[in-house]
Amino acid sequence: MPTLFDPITIGDITLSNRIVMAPLTRNRSPKAVPGPLVAAYYEQRASAGLLITEATAITHQGQGYADVPGLYTKEALDGWKAVTDGVHKAGGKIVVQMWHVGRISHTSLQPDGGKPVSASAIQAKSKTYLINDDGTGTFADTSEPRALELSEIPGIVEDYRKAARAAIDAGFDGVEIHAANGYLIDQFLRSGSNVRTDAYGGAIENRARFLFEVTDAITKEIGDGKTGIRISPVTPANDASDPDAQPLFAHVVEGLAKYKLAYIHIIEGATGGPRDFQQGDTPFDYDALRAAYKNAGGAAAWMANNGYDRALALEAVEKGHADLVAFGKPFIANPDLVERLKDDAPLNTPDQQTFYGGGAKGYTDYPTLDQAA
Repeated sequence: MPTLFDPITIGDITLSNRIVMAPLTRNRSPKAVPGPLVAAYYEQRASAGLLITEATAITHQGQGYADVPGLYTKEALDGWKAVTDGVHKAGGKIVVQMWHVGRISHTSLQPDGGKPVSASAIQAKSKTYLINDDGTGTFADTSEPRALELSEIPGIVEDYRKAARAAIDAGFDGVEIHAANGYLIDQFLRSGSNVRTDAYGGAIENRARFLFEVTDAITKEIGDGKTGIRISPVTPANDASDPDAQPLFAHVVEGLAKYKLAYIHIIEGATGGPRDFQQGDTPFDYDALRAAYKNAGGAAAWMANNGYDRALALEAVEKGHADLVAFGKPFIANPDLVERLKDDAPLNTPDQQTFYGGGAKGYTDYPTLDQAA
């Protein structure tokens, strides 16, 4: 049986191990441009089998938080090229998580101060991160969104396609479609945020239409084998809700099975919360979800995420629950997490006060085992 530390090929990408750095928003890219500090941060963590970048907006409209990076200006793409060059020089592989936040935004972050967009005009009971005039950060309520016009949706699908091409041109090994955690694609999927009565609302097949149109556009542009996707069946993040997630996400993975994707990234439960979180009356069955995917002919690598420690990750791979395991917070404080997991060494504790915004402190200054020694 494979182990967590064995190599694996996922689509067109060959990885040295099965440990993945999960996407982690850090708010250190002013004007949506990742700079040298961002490049140093990812290069430090290049021993991971795969690095998934922090969520990265495909357009200015897709931005929802201050100082997060983008894929839509030359300056941002030049910044990302320095990141990918550094990671590759260090022997790593890196994909970018492609993001449109939809309603999880604020008018001050939108083009011309406009309303954020969503599947429907339902305001999320959620927060976003803004920078005050004095440079300090603050969390604020998200703004009221407007529902996308039917005529606007093809343009957003095209934005995803163009951003995927830009990402590959900037040196990324692939992309991850962010369809999780209550952002735009997830807003279309869930009945709690989608009350449309046209071809994108109502039945599960309609609510999933946008996800599949985005996946079609991206895979046709850069290839299935450079494309992954992230879903979160029962997360309550960003006011996401659906009373019957099992059939919804069974339909999603059965539809994804027709693509030869690199991987499917599953958040088990609520990010940073209980691993057995449920919405509705019935606990979500992740093994049944994977079985539905396999029964539909799906062959992408299965990436598990949320609350995994060393013992759980070893067991998940050895018993076939997952092909890859993604770690979030442990990678913040442990740039050499792979080595620490191999040696069963103690982990640094992350400083939560420095998670969002700031400079090198709590970002690139965590010591490796060698440095600590």
